[in-house]
Amino acid sequence: MRAIWKGAVSFGLVSIAVRLYSATEEKDIRFHQVHRDDGGRIKYKRVCSVDGEEVAYDDIAKGYDLGGGEMVILTDDDFSDLPLTTSRAIEVLEFVPTEQVDPILYNKAYYLEPEQTAAKPYALLRDALTNTERVAIVKVALRQREQLATLRVREDVLVLNTMLWPDEIRAAKFDILDEDVTARPAELAMAGSLIESMAADFDPSSYTDNYREALQEVIDAKVAGREVVQPEEAEEAPAAAVDLMAALRASVERARAARGEEPAASPAGEEEEEAAEPTPIKKAPAKKATAAKAAKKAAPAKKAPAKKTAAKKSA
Repeated sequence: MRAIWKGAVSFGLVSIAVRLYSATEEKDIRFHQVHRDDGGRIKYKRVCSVDGEEVAYDDIAKGYDLGGGEMVILTDDDFSDLPLTTSRAIEVLEFVPTEQVDPILYNKAYYLEPEQTAAKPYALLRDALTNTERVAIVKVALRQREQLATLRVREDVLVLNTMLWPDEIRAAKFDILDEDVTARPAELAMAGSLIESMAADFDPSSYTDNYREALQEVIDAKVAGREVVQPEEAEEAPAAAVDLMAALRASVERARAARGEEPAASPAGEEEEEAAEPTPIKKAPAKKATAAKAAKKAAPAKKAPAKKTAAKKSA
């Protein structure tokens, strides 16, 4: 990995020299726009909308649209004069309980590596955060923008998580949330049974991106000039549930059967609740075809001519 930033974590009178590394990377399969006939790359020119002339990169500035056709133009000097006191420092503002930080605020994660001379204070901060079960709220300037962030511990490494500012979080305003909707006790009990029957310890490695794998298979097949063959997936017929309670009960039974467990006994009081008016639900939609199947239909494998294949590979 290559460090993208160097600076220091500062809390109290303690300073810890660190390097910053991106902790994540997207695994999306990336494509270029090409000419369908010969595989040539599509290029775009920077053209001024006023005079129609192509503009060199050095002549491009940032503009803030005031509306009504008015534009305020900012130069590099305007940005360099802005005060970024945290440009080379990760300034600790306070330490808060971990559970008080709403995950919706998290944006991007970075690893912090200590410089050779800062190993001891680095370990001190790491262990102190672990023992107190708190995270540090910090400010840091990355890419000419001051950001709020947290410092927390993951696998004995300090992790910087940049955060959104509070005014960047949208409010969830939905009219349906204002309606007086309540669940019956038997429905709550059955929903709890369903959750318990599907409970597990989270293991992120057990999940895979099926669409990306199928798309990579299509690409590999085209390169090799072979046909893409995907097995047909049996689609389950939707359950003929007519009310919420029946759907919950069927879901619990299916989850238990998948784990080889015996059917669950009805929660106490459920029989009495059955006499109440059922909560209607919509019929469940049929299971969608897999991404692999869709990829097969969207991109049938045909061996491309030699000229076109070479162009696409170079792209």
